[in-house]
Amino acid sequence: MTDAVSGVPAPRRFEPLFSRRYTLEIRQQMAWPQQAAVLALAVVAGLLISGAILVGAGVPAGELFQEFVVATVFDAQSLQAVLFQGAPMIMVGLAAAIAFRARYWNLGLEGQMIWGAIGATALSVYDVGPPGLRLLLMFGVALVCGLLWSLLPALLRLRWGVNEIIATLMLNYVAGNFLLHLLYGAWKDPASAFPHSPAFQPFERLPELLGPSGAALGIALVAMLGVWWLVNLSRAGLYLRFVQASPPVAHAVGVPVTRMVLVAVLLSGALAGVAGFLVTSGQEGRLTQAFYHGYGFSGILIAFLARNHPIAATVVALLIATLFVAGRSLQVFYQIPFSMVQLIQAIVVIGVASSDFFIRHRLRRVLPS
Repeated sequence: MTDAVSGVPAPRRFEPLFSRRYTLEIRQQMAWPQQAAVLALAVVAGLLISGAILVGAGVPAGELFQEFVVATVFDAQSLQAVLFQGAPMIMVGLAAAIAFRARYWNLGLEGQMIWGAIGATALSVYDVGPPGLRLLLMFGVALVCGLLWSLLPALLRLRWGVNEIIATLMLNYVAGNFLLHLLYGAWKDPASAFPHSPAFQPFERLPELLGPSGAALGIALVAMLGVWWLVNLSRAGLYLRFVQASPPVAHAVGVPVTRMVLVAVLLSGALAGVAGFLVTSGQEGRLTQAFYHGYGFSGILIAFLARNHPIAATVVALLIATLFVAGRSLQVFYQIPFSMVQLIQAIVVIGVASSDFFIRHRLRRVLPS
């Protein structure tokens, strides 16, 4: 500013910091590199808070990097455990992401996993199909069972407007109790009398290709490529982007909203059913009563952190698997409860949820008149 008479620049007035005024604006768009930077800062902040909690719980600060990075990623046996754990997590992460893209909040991933595993185990228990095709049949039946279990809440939502959050969540309990009914009843292992199914035969187990996790991880990566093609290159993916942005507008421009939601939900259930197959046939070697615990929350977390992107969901799933494996190590060597690992997950989720505010909004200083 200049003086009106002399034309000499007027001295700038000092404005106290607390007297400055700001307004909150909705950000039109933020570039992907900036979004990635905000998300990375949020995750780092969550991990720093988690590290402080672990130090307070008795883990030496100098051992955190050793446990979470060196002993997990750079140790061959631990890395194999991460990949082993990561394959079904990739599947449930993809399952959640494809449903969320259709604005359908599928919280029934664990129930769909249970029915996928039950369907696959039924072929083993009742000796259905020739041995050479048994594994492929188990895969197909698991896919169909997960798909069918996701169909009921989808029809309730599309036909009568029943909230899918409640419907899918309650059906998890139905599936879980039916699983217990089988394992404490007709499918109890006669050899040991423990509540799990008889062990699968060797031709009913996933083969060890390049390690114990090879076949399961290969299936998960193929699923990731298929979902990526669907959401990025196919017409259905274009329709899903319209549905995700605004279902009323999508319907107004001629997008078959009901059909696309149904396709996304059925695909989500099928992926979750295959995840159940990967755990039972790849990890457990039998049907157990707690094989699905934690996968439902992890799938929702993975889809949320990855912003429903299939490739990002794969990376996040492997990071979550790394956290699980490192958490088990902390349980063994430092007597850290598993709930502490779940607390770390929750802190990271809160951090990422907070970062969404900074991605969608910005503070702008209001200049004095």
